[in-house]
Amino acid sequence: MFILETILGILNASAFGVENFTWGSIVMILISFALMVLAIKFKFEPLLLLPIAFGMFLTNIPVGEIFHMNYFVQEASANINWGELAAHGGLLDYLYLGVKLGIYPCLIFMGVGAMTDFKPLIANPKSLLLGAAAQFGVFAAFIGAMLLGFSSLEAAAIGIIGGADGPTAILVTKELAPNLLGAIAIAAYSYMALVPLIQPPIMKMLTTKKERSVKMEQLRPVSKTEEILFPVVSCLVICMILPDATPLIGSLMLGNLAKVSGVVDRIAKTMQNELCNIVTILLGVSVGATATADAFFGSLDLSNFSTILTSPLGILVLGLCAFSFATAAGVIFGKIMYVFTGGKINPLIGSAGVSAVPMAARVSQTVGQKANPSNFLLMHAMGPNVSGVIGSAVAAGVFLTIFR
Repeated sequence: MFILETILGILNASAFGVENFTWGSIVMILISFALMVLAIKFKFEPLLLLPIAFGMFLTNIPVGEIFHMNYFVQEASANINWGELAAHGGLLDYLYLGVKLGIYPCLIFMGVGAMTDFKPLIANPKSLLLGAAAQFGVFAAFIGAMLLGFSSLEAAAIGIIGGADGPTAILVTKELAPNLLGAIAIAAYSYMALVPLIQPPIMKMLTTKKERSVKMEQLRPVSKTEEILFPVVSCLVICMILPDATPLIGSLMLGNLAKVSGVVDRIAKTMQNELCNIVTILLGVSVGATATADAFFGSLDLSNFSTILTSPLGILVLGLCAFSFATAAGVIFGKIMYVFTGGKINPLIGSAGVSAVPMAARVSQTVGQKANPSNFLLMHAMGPNVSGVIGSAVAAGVFLTIFR
């Protein structure tokens, strides 16, 4: 009898207790499995989607107690509850500090800067306008989220999904709407992975075969001096105008300066590889941990349609709209440049204005080559693509300046 009671007591205290295993936990674990399948079988952004999915899996195992969002998001204040964190914090609580304090996104940007080639943008400064035009999706989604009933802070965080830049979306969300971090991170990285599926239909719908077939002139050579001056000057100008963008822009340009200077190759390679890989793991797992059943379904009332619109399901729809609007805005502005340059600009490169580097540029190349097999748009599309990285950071700076 004693042995039986002991076994039953252990089972009740375990995750298999009826009260512990809620339907929400089961649904979130199943969603994490689906994301793992997308990452492993279909290779959709696996470097980030796999850690995010596993972080989601861990945090939704009942009574695991490895993550407590209430230590970071409190009703009275947005400050960290250091006392509870020190006394009862789990593994993912400590890893999440890198997100909460804005460390991981900036380190990721440093690695991105070390991997980014700004020469296409320097050689063709007009492509900066295409990157700026693509940020229309950010502000369109912001307005849409406001109309659906999200608060201004939540709407700003949702809008950043349109920039197709995961670290930027995470940085803005953890500042303005940390309760939405899991849903926004999953949406941002999922749509980045789905670029080859989402963008081509929009690009083809908005352009003619003649426009898609345009062959652009070869870019001019860029001097070493220009390469070195670009990260310094652009960092100075942007950070003077938008101080809130300094952490992201500063990290991006530091990484790029390390690459182009040619005197710190070891540091540049570390930024590109070891640093970026380690931070990617920590960022993915800790962000995935925020996707708890309470965060996704806590306020959901199936009898009230408005709660569905402002749930993570609504965020996923708005994220898709934001990304689609950004792609369309870039292509439309590319068509305008096509007209004003007498047909010298292929409008397809405008779709690369979202900052999914380099995937969006490759999609421009693929669609352009289908229209004209001798077309080579990759380097031309990299200009708007890298300007989209800068543009998304600037958009983030705008939202942080207004709402923080």
